[in-house]
Amino acid sequence: MSALGPLQDLFDATTGEDLPLPCEVASLYGKLRTPRSPDRPHVIGNFVSSLDGVVSLGLPGKAGGGEISGFNPHDRMVMGLLRAAADAVIIGAGTLRASSADHVWTADYIYPQLADAYRELRAALGKPGPPLNVVVTGSGDIELERRLFRSGDVPVLIVTTAAGARCLQKRGLPPSAQLEVAAEDAPVSAQAVLDAVDRARKSELVLIEAGPRLMSDFIAERLLDELFLTLAPQVAGRDEGIERPGFVGGKLFAPDHPVWGSLVGLKRGGDHLFLRYAFASA
Repeated sequence: MSALGPLQDLFDATTGEDLPLPCEVASLYGKLRTPRSPDRPHVIGNFVSSLDGVVSLGLPGKAGGGEISGFNPHDRMVMGLLRAAADAVIIGAGTLRASSADHVWTADYIYPQLADAYRELRAALGKPGPPLNVVVTGSGDIELERRLFRSGDVPVLIVTTAAGARCLQKRGLPPSAQLEVAAEDAPVSAQAVLDAVDRARKSELVLIEAGPRLMSDFIAERLLDELFLTLAPQVAGRDEGIERPGFVGGKLFAPDHPVWGSLVGLKRGGDHLFLRYAFASA
C-alpha cells in the first residue's frame, strides 16, 4: 500500500467522464475526468517545472524531471496515473536520451508502489496491456540497445522520416519495435505523429511526455487539449553556459499569436502544486 497522503483538491472545473479509479488511487488523487474529442484522441501533456520555469537542468545524468520535482512521490504518482489511463505515450529522441537506460513509459515503472492499482485501472478501461510507447526521431539516431527496444516489455512505435527509417533499418531494428515513416524530411509534424499512432493503435487518450520542441509542435498545431503541470518549489536558475529550457522551445507564440490556457484543476501536495489547463482546439 502507498504511504502517501491524499492530494488536497483546491479547484476542479474538469469535464468528461469519471475514470473508474481503484479505491487506493482515488483516495490519493480524487476524481479524474477526461473529455472526449469527437474525431481524434484527447491529447494531454505532462510536465514538471521549477518556479522559474525550468523543466530540465541540462546536465548529464541530471536532465530528467526527477531533479526538478525533487523526485516528489506525489508527482510520480500522478505520472503513473496518467500513463495508466493512456493508450499511447509519446516521447522524443531527446527525452529518450535524457532517461535512464532501463526506462519504459509505463505506470508501474514510474511509481511501482501502485502497480497493482494501475493494472486494475487499465483492465477496467479495457486496456489490459501497457500503453504504446511512441518515440519520435527525425534522424533515427537513437540507442536501440535500451530496454525499451530489447526487452519486449512494452509495444514500441518509432515515428521517423524516410532517412531516419533507412538509418534504423541498416542498424538492425529490434523485432519488437514497429516503424512508421511519417514524413519525407524532418521535422515530423505533430499531426503526422498522431496519424502514425492511429495507424498503430486506435486511441482515445494520448499522453505526451516529449521535450520542449515536440511539445511546441503540438501546441502550434492546436493539438494539445490539456496540460498537467506540476509546479515544484525550487528555483533552478539559468546562465549562458547551460541550456535550461521551459516546456516549449523552438517556436514563438506571444505577442503575435499567444496561446492561452484555462485553469480547470488545482491540487496541492505539500509545497508542490498540481495544475491542469485546458486549451482550445483549432
